[in-house]
Amino acid sequence: MYKIGLLNNISEKGLGIFTENYEFGADISEPDGILVRSKEMKEMTLPGSLKAIARAGAGVNNIPIDKCSEKGIVVFNTPGANANGVKELVVLGLLLAARKVTDGIAWTKGLVGEGDKVPDLIEKGKSKFGGTEILGKKIGVIGLGAIGIMVANTAEALGMEIWGYDPYLSIDAALRLSRNIKRSASLERLLSECDYLSLHVPLNKETREFINADKFAVMKKGVKLLNFARRELVKTSDLQKAIADGIVSCYVTDFPDEELIKMENCIAIPHLGASTEESEENCAMMAVMQLMEFLENGNIKNSVNFPECALDRSGNQRLTIANQNLPGMIEKITHLLADSQINIADMLNKSKGNVAYNIIDVDGEISQDLIKKIGSIEGVVAVRVL
Repeated sequence: MYKIGLLNNISEKGLGIFTENYEFGADISEPDGILVRSKEMKEMTLPGSLKAIARAGAGVNNIPIDKCSEKGIVVFNTPGANANGVKELVVLGLLLAARKVTDGIAWTKGLVGEGDKVPDLIEKGKSKFGGTEILGKKIGVIGLGAIGIMVANTAEALGMEIWGYDPYLSIDAALRLSRNIKRSASLERLLSECDYLSLHVPLNKETREFINADKFAVMKKGVKLLNFARRELVKTSDLQKAIADGIVSCYVTDFPDEELIKMENCIAIPHLGASTEESEENCAMMAVMQLMEFLENGNIKNSVNFPECALDRSGNQRLTIANQNLPGMIEKITHLLADSQINIADMLNKSKGNVAYNIIDVDGEISQDLIKKIGSIEGVVAVRVL
């Protein structure tokens, strides 16, 4: 029986995938796995039983990744599962930036009590809320991952001219990108020529305050900036000055804070990107399936701290080993197996940064003594027999 701790409400459609071999709930002690959405985990004490954490969503800023890696805990996310929900909100943000709809609605609500004069007042006052059309305008999509590609392709279908920038574009992503989208080799050129800019890059040490005074200095005057990725990608104080100077005519974000909601020409949406029934269901289902596949078969897909590693089962038992990515580790492990007269039917070794992971299918029976010997190898952080 596998035990799964729930740190947030998880879609019933996702939880329904669990078989009778799983027990799950908010009060599970000694869990084998954890399902989480937005719950902050960085100050949590991670139980010794914990083998994996699955985040029902793409961002993992609430999870202590380094601590998990040190303990051999695999952290999964669900890239692409909520991509359509976010893409649709980005398109809405694009239209809100072009047309002063939010200001117009707020003004119209203020006409309550004017009675029969409302239609005439609207006709007289609507000129204050004129906007522009997006047809034929240039939009720069920075980051061509699952969401960025969908935004780019949809904007093209709406008649916009699309410029994309992503120095790390994968072959798979490139195949899903419309052939009419222009890939810019220079971020500066994209910033200087586009009427709209949409951010779709992950938040890390290199991208924190990625959009700052230097970037604003080369942007086309009057640009409309959309940030549905992470608040910290944009330096707020520099944004405020860029708006005051007329460089940014509208900023639309799904990640507001107190400074942003007070700011002129800022449309602050309360983090609704993945807040659709479909997105929550897709993320939960994907997270559960990845967690089950790891716990039952040791296979890893969509981990942020471990390499992707999957092997069809063969042999009598499966041994999985997480270790520091050090020279000679495979030799030490296989030497112990050979000493115990254990024949290897198949094996796979993958690494990611400082972490390595091994799946070894064997023909014999692995004893507790052998598990202890493998676990005592310097650099080995987790050993499982399946």
